[in-house]
Amino acid sequence: MSGKIYFEDLQVGQRFTSDPVTVTADEIKAFARQFDPQPFHLDEAAGEASFFKGFAASGWHTASLAMRMMCTSGPNLAEGWIGGGGDITWKQPVYAGDTLTLRGEFLELKHSRSRPERGIAVVRCETLNQRDEVVQVLTANVLVWRRPAG
Repeated sequence: MSGKIYFEDLQVGQRFTSDPVTVTADEIKAFARQFDPQPFHLDEAAGEASFFKGFAASGWHTASLAMRMMCTSGPNLAEGWIGGGGDITWKQPVYAGDTLTLRGEFLELKHSRSRPERGIAVVRCETLNQRDEVVQVLTANVLVWRRPAG
């Protein structure tokens, strides 16, 4: 869909797929230095020796990349992707060199009784690596504006 997407434009079962994003070792280190400074996210050798058995991105880095993919190549929600809570699960590590794609599906659409100008869309997003392995699952409540009258 092109143009701004409003609540009325969405349908239960509607799906979308993002453009791919490749994760580099430098990006993993930069994110970790700022937000998750653990040795296995900062140093390749520490990553190899860790639970991850490789140089892995922080789960929060993966979540941030999923958000980027939603915003840059997911549906263009009229007022943006505004979260209202949800659930996130990391299924397996993301390693330097992995290419990620996000696949989303709208599971439920709820009209707001107290705020008629908006609704809530429940969306399930799977982040997959280049082998189509699910690395993260996010189910989120997203605030979506209704089309303005007139």
